[in-house]
Formats: sequence, structure tokens, C-alpha cells
Amino acid sequence: MIENFTNYLQTADPMSAGMISMLIGIGIFVGFVNTLAGMATALSYALFMAMGMPINVANGTTRVGVLAQFAVSSVIFKKSGYLDTKLATKVGIPVAIGSLLGAQAAAILNPKIMEVAMGIMLPIMAIMLIYTQHSRSKADAAATANTVAEDKSISGGSGTSVSDSLINSHSSSSTKSQAFTAAKFIAFMFIGAYGGFTHAGVGILIIFGSFYLLGLDIIRSNGIKQFAVVIYTPIALTIFILHGQVNWPVALIYAIGNITGAVIASKYAVKWGAKAVNYIIAIAVFAMSFWLIYKNAI
Repeated sequence: MIENFTNYLQTADPMSAGMISMLIGIGIFVGFVNTLAGMATALSYALFMAMGMPINVANGTTRVGVLAQFAVSSVIFKKSGYLDTKLATKVGIPVAIGSLLGAQAAAILNPKIMEVAMGIMLPIMAIMLIYTQHSRSKADAAATANTVAEDKSISGGSGTSVSDSLINSHSSSSTKSQAFTAAKFIAFMFIGAYGGFTHAGVGILIIFGSFYLLGLDIIRSNGIKQFAVVIYTPIALTIFILHGQVNWPVALIYAIGNITGAVIASKYAVKWGAKAVNYIIAIAVFAMSFWLIYKNAI
């Protein structure tokens, strides 16, 4: 059955009704998960490689939908007040610089080398995904506890509540943590190099960096991710185009699904759904990693 399905993917016309429906359907899921959390691009690679594309072509083809979905989701995050475009641009610049090196390496490396590299890197991203999700839950619980405590506490005589003092202190600390130092620039440049090499998992890294390096909450870190990807993806995509590594018919059909998924996720996603989907994608990524390494070892 699996062999028959694989044969269908490799021989079917991308413009047939069945293939269009499948590409849009999977594209919606990937766009939804990438906007809500991340890592779903790994499923795009698996699909395109099952269709017979070399991994570097699958990599380039994926970028079209990535750019489309994150451009749309960035607009929605901005309108919702969860995207600081000034700070996101500061993040996006070093990410874009790093992506030049990463995309060039991905375009010229032997596909087998890249497949093994992805097989090693993706589980690391999956572990970081679970770790970030755990940290996110702890941070949310701590924030809730602090809010309850602050609401019950009032300072004597000054007319200023402890809540106000803590908010002002947090604001000062947050501003300080958002200062874009040379070390943070370099850190985001390395993230960009990874993103240029393979988009799968880079959203988690950007969220991770924004959360820990810039002191942002998870929602605003996600907003930073949306815009930073929009900044660096055209650079990476251009390199793949120059190397002739984009399957345009598949890319454009798939992008329709990606955009649809991004719109749904940006407007209607809920936190409990993000946690569940993250673990599902982590499991899928481990499976894909095993397959990539195994097929190159035999």
C-alpha cells in the first residue's frame, strides 16, 4: 500500500485534481502548525522527497510557501498588536546575513550529505521544541501567580501599588534585555545560517532566541519569528532559484494551502492546540530523521 502511494506521488501529474487537493490539504496543515508553533516544514520535505525531488529541490520548493504564509501571518500579528516590526527588523537583519551562507551550502552540497546533516539536526530541534514548550508552560504559570499576588498587594502611604512598581520594574528590565548587543547579533546570525540551510525548525530557534535573549513573551516572540522569516526567506529563495532548485508548479499550489493554514492559525489557534501539535510534529521529525540516516547508511 505504501509502495503504491509512493508510486502515485512520483508519477501523478501535479496539476491533476487528486494531487492539487493533496498538496493544498497538507499545505494547510503545515501552514497552520508553522504559524502556531513550528517544525512542520519537515513534513513538506518528506512529501516532496516522496514525490521524487532531490532534497535540495525539495528545500528550494518549500521556500515559496514559507515566504507566502509568513508574509500573511506577519500582517495579522501586526494588526493584532503582537508584532514589533522595529525589533523584528533588528532580528531579521543578522538572520538574513546568516541565511546567505546557509542557503549557499544547501544548494551546492551533495544531497546525501545534506540528508544525513538534517537527520542529525532535526532531532536536536525536536528536543528544543519540547524544552521550549515546557519552559513556556512554567513561564505562563509563574506569570499567573505573580498577577494574583500583585493584585492583592498594595504599598502603604505612597498611593502606588506594588503591582505598579513591579510593572515598571518589569518594563525597565524588558527594555534592557531587548538591547541588541553584538553577541545577540552573532547569535541570530547563526540561527539564520541554519535557516538558510534548512527552514525546518528555524522558527523554534527564533522563538527560542527572542524568548531568552530579548526577554519577550511567547506570543510576541512568535510575532518576531513571522517577520524575521519574511526578511531572510527571499535571500535564501533567490539562491535556490539561481541554482534551478524550485519546482514552481508544486510550489505555487502548495503555497495556497500554506497561506490558508497561516490565516486560520493566526486568527483562531489556541494554546492547548499548540502544545499537542508540537509533540506530534516532534514525533514525526524523529521518524523522518531515522529514515534519512537509515536510507543513506544502507
